Amino acid sequence: MAISREEIFAAADELAAAGERPTLEGIRKRTGGSYTTISPVLNDWKARQAAQAAPVRDPIPQAVQDKLLEVGGEIWRMAMDLANTRLAAEREALEKVRVELEAERTEAVELADRLTSEGEALQARLTSIEASEAAARSEAEQLRAQLAEAREEAAGLRGRLEASQEQMTALLARLVPAQEEQKEPEKGGPQKPA
Repeated sequence: MAISREEIFAAADELAAAGERPTLEGIRKRTGGSYTTISPVLNDWKARQAAQAAPVRDPIPQAVQDKLLEVGGEIWRMAMDLANTRLAAEREALEKVRVELEAERTEAVELADRLTSEGEALQARLTSIEASEAAARSEAEQLRAQLAEAREEAAGLRGRLEASQEQMTALLARLVPAQEEQKEPEKGGPQKPA
């Protein structure tokens, strides 16, 4: 009976997990098969295991460490130079923005001062206009009162005038008959000779 590659790999894994060294005989006992079938597959399994084994770690030689420090230092200097160049450019850009903002703020303050000044002038003018209006209203009230008094006085004078006219008409009415009476005796009285 032919055995598969996977069966041989599984048997080798089981032996290794049990702490035994996978051998042709150990795998043949577990899977059966011939040595000629197992041998090339077991060699592949061993190659895989060797590739997966942890590599040997030797300490870094001093010359390599020195060179790494030198190269690392140079890389660090280059990185710092690049960072400083970028930082300087960003600071310059920020300074430009700060100057622009300061100019805008100064302009806004000047505008606010001018508007405050204009507002105060307008408020003073409004106060003056309101005072003038109050004085004009007061004067108009006085004139109205004087006009009302003049109308009352005129009405009183008109009434007195009408009363005087009535008295005069009455006097005239009495005088006219009296004058006529006086004229009649003169007509009927002794006549002077011509």
